[in-house]
Amino acid sequence: MESEDVSEVEKEEEATEVQEQAEAKEEVAAVAATDDSDEEENSEEEEEDHHEEEIDLSSLTKTQLVKLLKEKAQQGNVLKLDKLVHEIKAAFDEFIHKERDEALEKFKAEGGAEDDFDFRPSDEEKEFNTYYYEFRKQVNTIRKDAEKQKETNLAAKTELLNKLREHVDGEETTLSMASIKAIQEEWKSIGPVPSSQNRSLWASYNALMDRFYDNRSIYFELKELDRKKNLESKTELCEKAEALKDVKDLKDAIKALNELHEEFKHIGPVPRDEQEALWQRFKAASDAVYDRRKEYYEGQKEVFQKNQEEKEALIKKLESFSDFKAERIKDWNTKTKEILEIQKAWEKIGPVPKESGKEVNKAFWAAFKLFFHNKNLFFKELDEIRATNQAKAEELITKAEELMNNTDWQNTANQLVKLQQDWKRLGPTPEKSRDALYKKFKAACDTFFDNRRNANKQNNAEFESNLVKKQEVIKKIETSAGKGEASEEELTELVGTFNEIGFVPRKSMKEIQAQFKAAVDTYLEKLDPENFDRDDFLFRLNLNKIQSDPNAVKTLNKKEHGIRKQISDLENNITLWKNNLEFFAASKTADKLKDQFDVKIQKAEEEIDKLKKKLSILREF
Repeated sequence: MESEDVSEVEKEEEATEVQEQAEAKEEVAAVAATDDSDEEENSEEEEEDHHEEEIDLSSLTKTQLVKLLKEKAQQGNVLKLDKLVHEIKAAFDEFIHKERDEALEKFKAEGGAEDDFDFRPSDEEKEFNTYYYEFRKQVNTIRKDAEKQKETNLAAKTELLNKLREHVDGEETTLSMASIKAIQEEWKSIGPVPSSQNRSLWASYNALMDRFYDNRSIYFELKELDRKKNLESKTELCEKAEALKDVKDLKDAIKALNELHEEFKHIGPVPRDEQEALWQRFKAASDAVYDRRKEYYEGQKEVFQKNQEEKEALIKKLESFSDFKAERIKDWNTKTKEILEIQKAWEKIGPVPKESGKEVNKAFWAAFKLFFHNKNLFFKELDEIRATNQAKAEELITKAEELMNNTDWQNTANQLVKLQQDWKRLGPTPEKSRDALYKKFKAACDTFFDNRRNANKQNNAEFESNLVKKQEVIKKIETSAGKGEASEEELTELVGTFNEIGFVPRKSMKEIQAQFKAAVDTYLEKLDPENFDRDDFLFRLNLNKIQSDPNAVKTLNKKEHGIRKQISDLENNITLWKNNLEFFAASKTADKLKDQFDVKIQKAEEEIDKLKKKLSILREF
């Protein structure tokens, strides 16, 4: 800082141009001083990180660390204790890490697998974490509140600037100076604003004050009295600043000096002949404190640089985690353990040089958060897939339970096999319900297949008996055909008897049907062809067989509909052919065409007669 920081400029003191230029230079210097002072203020919080009370944590036990944290967390100034609490946390974590490693080695020595190892936090660790996270919450709350307050202060000072601008641009009144003083006092009472807005805000403020003193004349006597008063106040501040060189706690000295600078820049101008000497006195007192701080930082520079190198190495190590992708939970958990170990190593490393601290921290936590962001996305997608699969699984269970008591063995078995295949293709379901869903689905399937197995034992014996009975009927048909006393009535009765007999073993179905057909064909050959219509007889036999079916009515109606459609199609064809004969009557080949169409018409009419006969037979059933 090179010149006195003032909130008012004294350009109205003399009327000459030289004096006005001197006042302008003083104002520029004042802005520079303001900016430097604000920078000192912004560094105040960082200074706290390097001047905590010295406590030998390495000699404390876990219980003592918990007690120490509890005591510190209940003290008032949490920002002052922030660094110390971090060191307590690091020391406590070393105990936990060591206990976990010992427990793991013991678990492995007893035959346990590392992946199955579960290290649960002790009551002591839970108590420690309770105090620690409560402390972090207080720190975050204070910092957030401070930022919010700075935004509020920015709005208040912006409003004051608008009010000051109205005074500067308004007409001269006897109340102008009083209003300006009120604005100055209010401006001074408002706390700090965001550092990004501070310089421009002060530039606007000082520029308006500059214009005010340029454009308005002030009663010289009043101004002189005001300057003398300001001289007394600033002299007192110089004495306080000079006393700070003897304050042992450098952090407290820096904080107090920042407060004095803030007060100094708001007091206003002093008599011109006292201005430079006063400012040099205040600056010398400030430099004495700043030199102590510089000396401290110089002594810590090598340590901070080494810390930065260690942290940058961890950042580079962390970069491989940024694009990590995996399809298995186990892989994500393994990587999580690795990244948490890196975090522990990071927290054990001390501070880095101020100029690179923000950038280093930003790089580390950006990579750290990206990994867990990707992990959260994975589990979110996995939860959605599992929820969808659970709904599908419940749907499959419902279908299986609907089928489990069905006695249509073959069709039901096919449906259940398909459901089982669908189940295998489901994919992951929620862990908490996975076993219960599978047990429920398996129980439904097992119920059906157990029922079918028991039913098959009974049916096999019945089917074997039916096979013997059908073989006996076939033998009777063959015997009757061999005697030469064949009749439609007898064959109809024997065929009916055969059809009434139930199922036979699957392996014998084709063979017994072939034997039956051969026997019936042999018998039919023995019937008198003149008094026997083979087609009508077979049609009747087929209808008799249909009548034994549960859906007989539906089947007979369908067959009747089919016959009527055939008759209708044939009648339409006959009409079409007759029309064609009339069309070709004048053709040279008319006779030849007529013969061809006559044959077609005759065959169609014969077929219609047969179909109508079948309809009449069908009506009997």
